[in-house]
Amino acid sequence: MERTPKLLSVRNIGIIAHIDAGKTTTTERILYYTGKSHKIGEVHDGAATMDWMAQEQERGITITAASTSCFWKMGDQVNQINIIDTPGHVDFTVEVERSLRVLDGAIVVFCGVAGVEPQSETVWRQASSHSIPRISFINKMDRTGADYENAVTKIKEVLGAQPLCINIPLGQEEGFEGVIDLIRMKAAYFSEESLGANVVWKEIPAADQERAQTAREKTIETLTLFDDELLEAVLEEDDLSEEQLLQSIRVACLRDDITPVFCGSAFKNKGIQPLLDGVVNFLPSPLDRPPIQGTDLKGKKTLERKPDADEPLAALVFKLQADSFAGRISYLRIYSGSLEVGQQVYNPVKEKKERVSKIFLMHANKREEVDSASAGEIVVVVGFNFSTTGDSICQKGHEIVLERIDSPMPVISIAIEPKTKADQDRLDDSLQKLEIEDPSFSVGRDKETGQILISGMGELHLEVLVDRLKREFGLNVNTGKPQVAYRETIKKEVVAREVFDKQISGKAVYAGCVLKAEPLSQDEKNIIEVVPDLKINDGVLMAIRAGIEEGLVSGVISGYPVLKVKVTVKEVEFKEEEVDPTAFRIAAALALRKCLLSGNPVLLEPVMNVEITTPPEFTGDIIGDLNSRKGRVRSIEDKKEIQILSVGVALSTMFGYLTILRSLSQGRASFSMMFDHYEDVPPT
Repeated sequence: MERTPKLLSVRNIGIIAHIDAGKTTTTERILYYTGKSHKIGEVHDGAATMDWMAQEQERGITITAASTSCFWKMGDQVNQINIIDTPGHVDFTVEVERSLRVLDGAIVVFCGVAGVEPQSETVWRQASSHSIPRISFINKMDRTGADYENAVTKIKEVLGAQPLCINIPLGQEEGFEGVIDLIRMKAAYFSEESLGANVVWKEIPAADQERAQTAREKTIETLTLFDDELLEAVLEEDDLSEEQLLQSIRVACLRDDITPVFCGSAFKNKGIQPLLDGVVNFLPSPLDRPPIQGTDLKGKKTLERKPDADEPLAALVFKLQADSFAGRISYLRIYSGSLEVGQQVYNPVKEKKERVSKIFLMHANKREEVDSASAGEIVVVVGFNFSTTGDSICQKGHEIVLERIDSPMPVISIAIEPKTKADQDRLDDSLQKLEIEDPSFSVGRDKETGQILISGMGELHLEVLVDRLKREFGLNVNTGKPQVAYRETIKKEVVAREVFDKQISGKAVYAGCVLKAEPLSQDEKNIIEVVPDLKINDGVLMAIRAGIEEGLVSGVISGYPVLKVKVTVKEVEFKEEEVDPTAFRIAAALALRKCLLSGNPVLLEPVMNVEITTPPEFTGDIIGDLNSRKGRVRSIEDKKEIQILSVGVALSTMFGYLTILRSLSQGRASFSMMFDHYEDVPPT
């Protein structure tokens, strides 16, 4: 295989969706029809290629983002499609976030029956925050209750997007036969004998011609809102060519003006090939994306790198994984320049040199070793010892720091201990490896009991990690009951001064610091600022920032991390001959603690957005139970034979809720839950 991909024919895409929308099944069909897999792996059989972990195969869900490359031929052009299959469950949202950070485009899979679901909204917002162009695939059109028009409407109403139908279903529910292409105005049928591999194009059936023509006119009408040349051609009643429409759609999609919509049934092997055509036709190549931006080492100057192998190296570590054979492996997106085996690179965040021992192209958990990789590629590197998720990789002398990957804060904790004292060291080592892999997972100790506490995004998240400790690391552990991961904040503005005037290593040092701390009403991320015109050198500023960040890690009530606080450095005091960064770090940490103690500190608890799907006859009992948990019903949506409740409720009241919900609904209701915000713990 040619090792320098033609960037115009490369697509780096993710497949994202709500759990159970058929995302992994769609991916499996893509791999089969592109020739990457020689058989179709089914999720329900535990045989999906991309769900390679034992926990994924047993549970039928995607837990870790898996990457692969395949090739799709259109005409004479062979296109390389690099795919990352992401989890759909909310507990593994960080996997989606860090994958989206390095992708150029995405396929968003929706269930044709359920339409836009809670996690669909989350992943859509995540993609929007990174300005990633998307195409939509409305799946499960063969299911009872599938409603294509409703799903398209929900994309517009709920997500605020502009859907543009590229094809529409031919038949519905059990009568779903194929799709009608609104650009070619042909009907596509998918041969059952070939498991859908052979696509037969025919004339649109007479009974569907009027419906197809109406849909095509609506598609073109929508497109003219974003293309003046197309509007002019329509007004002059010119014939619109297939190439003209495809180009217009591509431009509008790359600008994120529209979202091309496809439909099909991945499980029934229908609709995947037109979707692959859509990936190539409408989603961007690395050359279609803006140059990656970063900063210099001081964070003051903005730098750019173009997607060119001849540019200086700029890459981002977006995932780490512990491997039993290779040790730590690092997933990289290369934005510019190239990598070669044996090459020495530089991590400007850690200020460390790294050496590239091996380079792999990944196919789920299988690898293809290569000698080099270049701009536009997603690869795995062996040999990095210091780099962690979100770190930049560049060349010494051409340093660039790319935007880091934000990880959500854990909302739930459990105590864990080895069953034998002999396993204590092994447990510590294993937890460290898992913590390196998963930025949303953290390990700490209870200050009062000394117990090890592991924290994550939900009960399932921690359950999977504990299971991995048992299977992958051979550890038998005891776990405690889940505990809420609280946070702390302040309710009033405070100014505090602290002076550190002592000796460090026999040298007199002096550092004074005046800080102002004030509560933030909405933004839950802390802000650290310096008043304008404050004369302070970079070394002192870094030390003060480090002291403040250190102080925000542990609050004054129960030692929980501090949120929703803005800290401003107002004054700095020093003596020229007694300046020491350590002294400023200590002074800042002590000044911040004074602020927290005097600022009316309060506890914060995580409030979850819970969406419950239930037959209407159980709604009253479910709402009554939620009221007893002090839940706030935000909306109730009627949808055919079910109702969808959106509720805000404190996480502390929701442990074991699945059992309660099943008993209230005769096992017919289901729910999903995701973190929404933190708010004050109500007085008892």
